[in-house]
Amino acid sequence: MPVYRLIMLSAPLILRPIDPARPAGPQIFDALRGAILRMDFVPGQVLSEADLGTVLGASRTPVREALMRLRELGLVETRPSRGTYVTPLDAARIREAQFLREALEVANVMRLTQADLPDTVDANLQAQADAIACADDMTFQALDDAFHRLLAEATGLKRPAVVLMQEKAQLDRLRVLSLRDGRRLGVLLDEHRAITQAIRSGDARTAEATMRAHLRSVLDVLDDLAARHSDYFTRGRRR
Repeated sequence: MPVYRLIMLSAPLILRPIDPARPAGPQIFDALRGAILRMDFVPGQVLSEADLGTVLGASRTPVREALMRLRELGLVETRPSRGTYVTPLDAARIREAQFLREALEVANVMRLTQADLPDTVDANLQAQADAIACADDMTFQALDDAFHRLLAEATGLKRPAVVLMQEKAQLDRLRVLSLRDGRRLGVLLDEHRAITQAIRSGDARTAEATMRAHLRSVLDVLDDLAARHSDYFTRGRRR
């Protein structure tokens, strides 16, 4: 069973009131999703609709709707008498998400070896290097996400990018834990550059192998992170 934590007092440091001139629902969803994926809201943390509404300056209805969308992504759960809380990390679900992500991203790079990559990929890689130089792991993660999104969008297909973002949600919190080791950032950037070079060279075999190795690396640290952050993970078999 997960450890339940009441840490809503920290919410004002994480969330800001929404813009009343814009639709509330998307703003609330993006804010809560971001806080969960960044591990600002940790696994097991209880999320009170009333408290969130107060901090965000919104009624409970759009907050409830945002939490429903987060449940669909597997990022929160609601239990009778316990309320809504951030779901623990689940090793089995992480492996499933990685399997699906690998299938999509390998297909993307194979397709891209027959196409042209946009110049925005080069700008992204330079920005990654700048983030590493500043030891800014959160900016690097955002640029990492953008790199993979740029590859998906460059295929000219709409659905892969959408599905990729949905499945990647199960991996993002694990990535936050792993990226706290600054040495890992440089390795990831080198892999991104190698993937880009293979695509531009039209080398489908190398592009496939490099992308597979790149995506599987997160599984190499899964057991270690689960041991070091056991309170964040489910215990025993997947329910």
